[in-house]
Amino acid sequence: MAANGRSSDSGLPLHRLPGLLASGALAEGISPHSGGTVPDLHRVPFPFAGCGRETTIGPMALRRVASTWLPVVAWAGVIFAISSIPSLGTGLGVWDLILRKLAHVTEYAVLGFLLVRAVPLAPAFVLGVLYAAGDELHQHFVTGREGAPRDVAVDALGVLLGLWAARRLAR
Repeated sequence: MAANGRSSDSGLPLHRLPGLLASGALAEGISPHSGGTVPDLHRVPFPFAGCGRETTIGPMALRRVASTWLPVVAWAGVIFAISSIPSLGTGLGVWDLILRKLAHVTEYAVLGFLLVRAVPLAPAFVLGVLYAAGDELHQHFVTGREGAPRDVAVDALGVLLGLWAARRLAR
């Protein structure tokens, strides 16, 4: 505290702070740090809502964003972790190839299903395929793995299956 009875960082008289808290002025946008008004923290420009217009983002909207995007991000992390394993060969010959391609389709079907909960159908497909391409690029740098364009096609098929399943369940 400074010698003049003011907080050294805010410039607001400390004896006035309890009164401001009691009156609710801080909740209405009065900042003890600026001494003036500040914008409401729940009213921020949100680029994905209405072409950049100012939008109210409340707790319910944040919960919806979290409940739709956290599963997508978590599943993308699972895919990344599996892709980071050096060698997944089972030694079963042709069955090894079939099992790996089924794993690709399945993991990307889940990703497509989760993506369509967060964004519309076409962007969900594009995001799923872009993630598949990035995943194949990542595998190119993992010892014992190879990134292959044909796997992106298999992954895209999986994304389509996930989108289809989500549409069927929504009906």
